[in-house]
Amino acid sequence: MTNRRIEQVERATGRTWDVWLELLGSCGAEHLDHGAIAARVTAELEGTTPSAAWWAQSVTVAYEQHIGRRLPGQRSDGTFQTSVSRTTPWGMADLMAAWTRFAAEDDEVRGCVVGEPRVSGTERRITWRARSREGWPVAVTSEPRGGATASLVATQTGLPTPEAKDEARDRWVAVLDRFVSTTADSSRGCTPPRAAST
Repeated sequence: MTNRRIEQVERATGRTWDVWLELLGSCGAEHLDHGAIAARVTAELEGTTPSAAWWAQSVTVAYEQHIGRRLPGQRSDGTFQTSVSRTTPWGMADLMAAWTRFAAEDDEVRGCVVGEPRVSGTERRITWRARSREGWPVAVTSEPRGGATASLVATQTGLPTPEAKDEARDRWVAVLDRFVSTTADSSRGCTPPRAAST
C-alpha cells in the first residue's frame, strides 16, 4: 500500500522519497530514536522549507513506517490514534453547543466515556475532552471552516493496538454521523442550534 504521507513530504520539501531514504540511510537513521531522526531532518530543512520542524516530523514518521518501526496511525510512544471529521453548516460555537447537548443525551457517547467532560476553547477551536472507560483520551473539536461554518473532529489517542484503533474509528464514525443527522433534522426549517449566551 502506498503511504500518502510520502507524496505530501515530497511536495513540501522538494525532494523525492529516494533522496530522503539515501540521506537518512547515510546518517544511520535506522539506529536512531524518533527525536534524533527528527532533529537531523529539521537541520536539513532549515532555511529551505517553511514549517521545517513540522515537516521534519512528517518525514520522520514516514521513514519509521518505511523501515517497519511504526504502523500507520501509530504514535512514537507505540500507541495508536484515530480521527474522524464531519463538515457542518453551523458556526463553531453553535456546533460545540449542539455537540455538548447531544453527547450528554446520546447513549453510546455516555456509555463509552466516564466522568464529566471539560470544554475549553479559543478563537481557533473549541474542544470537548473526556476519557474513555478504558482510560484513553477523547477530544471532540469544533474548528472553523470557510463561510462561517465549522467542522467537528473526534480524536481518540492512547489506543493500544491497531484493532482498538479500528474499533474506535468505527464507533466515532457512527457517532458523528448520528450527531450530524440528528442535529440537521432538529434544525430543519429553522435556524441552526444556538450556543447558550453567558
